[in-house]
Amino acid sequence: MLLKRDELEAIRDGRLTSVHRVWRRPTVKAGGTLNTRIGQLAIDAVTPVDLASLPDAVQAPLARREGQAYRIDLHLAGPDPRVALREDAELTAEDIAAIRAKLARLDRASARGPWTMDALSRIARQPGVVAKQLAAEAGVERDRFKTDIRKLKAMGLTVSLEVGYRLSPRGAAFLAASLSGNED
Repeated sequence: MLLKRDELEAIRDGRLTSVHRVWRRPTVKAGGTLNTRIGQLAIDAVTPVDLASLPDAVQAPLARREGQAYRIDLHLAGPDPRVALREDAELTAEDIAAIRAKLARLDRASARGPWTMDALSRIARQPGVVAKQLAAEAGVERDRFKTDIRKLKAMGLTVSLEVGYRLSPRGAAFLAASLSGNED
């Protein structure tokens, strides 16, 4: 579930405790979490609602979508755990092996074949470059590229910038170790 900047700021400040979305099926569930730029959000409830019962200001942008309207109750639970992970650049041989195994699983699951090391190398060479350009250079559609990079971000390997991405300290340490053949 994507949240707009103003929604995130209102959640962070405690002014917003629920949002509404229209989905064919919910993309979050009660008891789950969502990592965002303001921290980790806790999903308290996901409740179907009648779109017509919502105020016009809420209803209007949702009415263009097909599916069921939902009210999502949430709150800021704490810091994003990816932040601490991405800052951890003291990688052991076991850490490197675990990252490499996870990347291999992502590569195997991809219909386009191996992409993870190429994406990490591309971001390392071109920090702050827009996703559209990186995707074109990689020969992949922009939205697919962005989805793939979010997987690397979840592993603490990349950081999203206002424009583009950069490697995190963890990502840089992993890439350096991988390219040098150094496992510790």
